[in-house]
Amino acid sequence: MKPKTIVGLTLMVGFASLLLLNFGEQVGGYMDFTQAAETGARAHVVGYWVEEQPVRYDQQRNVFSFHMRDEHGTVREVHYLNPKPANFEDAEKLVVEGSMQGDVFVAEHILVKCPSKYNDTSGLDAVPANS
Repeated sequence: MKPKTIVGLTLMVGFASLLLLNFGEQVGGYMDFTQAAETGARAHVVGYWVEEQPVRYDQQRNVFSFHMRDEHGTVREVHYLNPKPANFEDAEKLVVEGSMQGDVFVAEHILVKCPSKYNDTSGLDAVPANS
């Protein structure tokens, strides 16, 4: 093999390795609050908004705060570094992406899972178009 080919292949393998290593650090798996606290890693936590707890928005710091119960029943305060997401109150489930900092989960992203408008259970029977 030519020296240029060897150098080129080495550079490509090195670049691909760095890309995979950095990508692996950026993406955390789905965890509950306890696992996220134990690992200290970035995580996706699925849960439900605890409506009985206070909801706040600090306009000076641009932080929306609320409490969330994960699927194992653990409740933690969540600080979202943005204003409240649209349809937050209508959410069936929430997915927060971020990491634990002490007893608080600091979220960079929130996915609001709302009920589908296409799941109509009103009991109306469909009428064929050619009736």
